[in-house]
Amino acid sequence: QVQLVESGGGLVQAGGSLRLSCAASGRPVRNYHMAWFRQAPGKVREFVASIIRSGGIIDYVDSVKGRFTISRDNAKNTVYLQMNSLKPEDTAVYYCAAESALRFPQRNSDEYDFWGQGTQVTVSS
Repeated sequence: QVQLVESGGGLVQAGGSLRLSCAASGRPVRNYHMAWFRQAPGKVREFVASIIRSGGIIDYVDSVKGRFTISRDNAKNTVYLQMNSLKPEDTAVYYCAAESALRFPQRNSDEYDFWGQGTQVTVSS
């Protein structure tokens, strides 16, 4: 099975940028659809973005469209989330997740089998 480790979180002012990385080990990340989710205090885990194995199909939640970019480098076994124009409401723990059984990646967190430990993103106003 694949192990996932997120990095790149931190404290940033509103309008700033961060790039999150999700490094995979154990199995090639090219075998998996990948996604980013986030969870703010007191809220349910929310879908942010997903990318199909080949990278050809990408999906975003409306609130991040035009600001966030998901990408993958299968040669480096890593998935990224570039976050620009950050807002205080983007504050959350961000998780990457992997799924291999379905034809296309889904927005439902229950479909994902493997998860990282999360990385905190805090956006100050």
